[in-house]
Amino acid sequence: MHRFSIFAASSLVAATSAYAADTQQPLAAETVVTPHVSGYGELYLGGLRFVGDDYTTRAGGGAVRVNIPFAERWNLQGDLTYDRIWGHYDPLDDTRGAVHGFYRDSDRFAAGIFAAYTSVGESGVTVNNYAVGPEAQLYFGNLTLYGQASFGQLTISDFHGDQWGIRAVARYFVRKNLRLDAELDFNRTDYNGTNEDVVGAAVQAMYRFDETPWAVFGRYEFERRKFETSTQDTRANKVVIGLRTSFGSDTLFDEDRNGATMDTYRAASVINTK
Repeated sequence: MHRFSIFAASSLVAATSAYAADTQQPLAAETVVTPHVSGYGELYLGGLRFVGDDYTTRAGGGAVRVNIPFAERWNLQGDLTYDRIWGHYDPLDDTRGAVHGFYRDSDRFAAGIFAAYTSVGESGVTVNNYAVGPEAQLYFGNLTLYGQASFGQLTISDFHGDQWGIRAVARYFVRKNLRLDAELDFNRTDYNGTNEDVVGAAVQAMYRFDETPWAVFGRYEFERRKFETSTQDTRANKVVIGLRTSFGSDTLFDEDRNGATMDTYRAASVINTK
């Protein structure tokens, strides 16, 4: 982009100013749209390794989310996700459904509640989880802050254990089609007086090709699982790449502020059902 003529230098200044405005100035002017149905579907594939293990197992899955606005600023969103690890170990599957109901002001915030059901299957054993909780997003120009709390119950055959968790997500839009995410999670399960804690963290980068519904993303997840009565823990690292296709939105920023913007925690190693 370097130029050595006065005319070209002027063009460079103008172009740089336009780019700076696109990448650094708030994108709020794009958030006001006519409410309409929108959503996306995505698939991912990668690998997962438990710390201290010599084997990397495969990981894959996908998600479909649809948002339906009604009564001006009220929204109903439905999610369906599937995660699987397989390869060196016996296959482990995680299927989740969730419903979000929320009020949204696209320039300031979104707030509501969600309900989720998860089924985890491994070697003939099925684990179920039910969870509900509040959630809210705050919008600050190019930045979205997302908080969520959950309360539920884990069932394994005749066993029932209480669960609760908290989750915090930050999404920053470098440009309208370039999104960076950071996430922290904490979940606790009570096994008849003995607590199991799961701590999760993730970072993600996503880019949507301009004027198309297609986006690509890469994600890294870390997860630590520990019983309070044990000195040992289980840790997992997961790296994946994925492909997303959207409908009813023009950009990733538009999707975040006007479309299917809610989600729920998905365990990196499918070792925890919240």
